[in-house]
Amino acid sequence: MLLRNVYTGAEKMADEDGSVEDYPTEIDEYLTGFDSSVTSVNKMVQTLMSVSRNELLQKLDPLEQAKLDLMSAYALNSLFWTYLVTQGVNPKEHGIKQELERIRTYMNKVKEITDRKKAARLDKGAASRFVRNALWEAEGEKSKATSDGSHQSKRRKQS
Repeated sequence: MLLRNVYTGAEKMADEDGSVEDYPTEIDEYLTGFDSSVTSVNKMVQTLMSVSRNELLQKLDPLEQAKLDLMSAYALNSLFWTYLVTQGVNPKEHGIKQELERIRTYMNKVKEITDRKKAARLDKGAASRFVRNALWEAEGEKSKATSDGSHQSKRRKQS
C-alpha cells in the first residue's frame, strides 16, 4: 500500500501536467508483494525497537543472544544489499557479499550447537547392560550347547 500510495500521489501530480504515464500492469503484483514485504519488515523493526536491548538480552540465554545478534546483523546487511541494488551497484562485487557469507558461517555454527543440544545422548551404563544381557546364556542352555559342540563359541556368560 505504501508504494501504491506514493505512486498514486505521483500519478495525480503527473495527470495535472501530463508528464508521467501509468505504470505497466504486469508489475502490479511485484509492487504489491514488495510493499507487503516492506510493511512486514517495518513492523518487525518497530517491535525490536520497542524493547530495550539490555532488557531483551537479560531474558535470553547466551545461545539465544547469539541468534538475535546474528539475525540482526544479517537483516541489516540484507537491507544494505537491497539498497545497493536500488542504487545500481552490483552487490556481488561489493564487500557486503563477504560480510553476508561471514554471518552465514556463524549462523551455521550456532545451528550445529543447537542440533548437538537436541541430539540423543548415549547412556553408557544402559548400553553396557543391553550388551551384557544379550550375551548372557542360561546355565541349562549352556551345558546343552556345549554337549553337542554346536554353540560353544557363539555365546559366553559375561561376568
